[in-house]
Amino acid sequence: MLLFLVKYSRPDIANAVRELSKANDGATENHMRMLLRVIKYVLMTKNKVLRFRVHNRRPILRGFSDSDWAGDKDDCRSITGYCVYFMDCLVAWKSRAQKNVTLSSSEAEYVAVSEICSEIKFIKMILKFLKIEVDEPVKIYCDNVGAIFMSHNAKAGARTKHIDIKYHFIREQVENGTVEIIFVRSEENDADIFTKNVGKMAFVNHSNKFMKE
Repeated sequence: MLLFLVKYSRPDIANAVRELSKANDGATENHMRMLLRVIKYVLMTKNKVLRFRVHNRRPILRGFSDSDWAGDKDDCRSITGYCVYFMDCLVAWKSRAQKNVTLSSSEAEYVAVSEICSEIKFIKMILKFLKIEVDEPVKIYCDNVGAIFMSHNAKAGARTKHIDIKYHFIREQVENGTVEIIFVRSEENDADIFTKNVGKMAFVNHSNKFMKE
C-alpha cells in the first residue's frame, strides 16, 4: 500500500519506503516497528497532497538530481534520487539503489544525473505527442562539481574509464544542448530527501515545495 502511495501521491515517503522494501523477505520485529512508524506518519498527514499550481505559463521542464554515495550499508551501493518539475509542478520522482557499486561520490552523482536525463527525455516525448514544445536546454540541478565536470568532458581518465558506457548518455545530451547541468547547493537541492534521511527542517523545507496540506 505504501508503494502505491509513493508512486502516485506521496513522494515525501519515497526514501523510507525504499528502505523498507529491502526487508520484504526476512523482515524482523525492528522492521515492523519502522513500518508502523511510516504508516503512522502517513495517517497523521493524510491531508497532504501534491501541489499543482502553475506559476509559469511557459512550458519549462527542470529537474533536481542527488545521490548518497555508498548509502546502502548492506552492499555499499549508492542511492539515486531525482525529481522533475513541469511548469513548477512535480511530475516525476525516484528513490532507488543504483545497480552497480560506484567508487566515488562524483561517480555516484554522475550516474544519478544520467538517470534523470533518461527520465526527462521520456517526459519530453510525451509532451511532444501532446504537441507541447519544451524550452531547451532543460536545466538539471546537481550539487556535485565533479559530476558536472564529467558531464562536459568527453575524455576518459584513469578515474572514470571504468564507468559503464551507458551512463555517458548524458554527455551527448549536453553537447546537443538538450540539457544543461547547473550546480546547486545541497540545502537547495529538492532531491535531497529522496536519497537519505534528513533532518526535520530540511525535510519540511523540501517537501513543502511540492506538497501541501
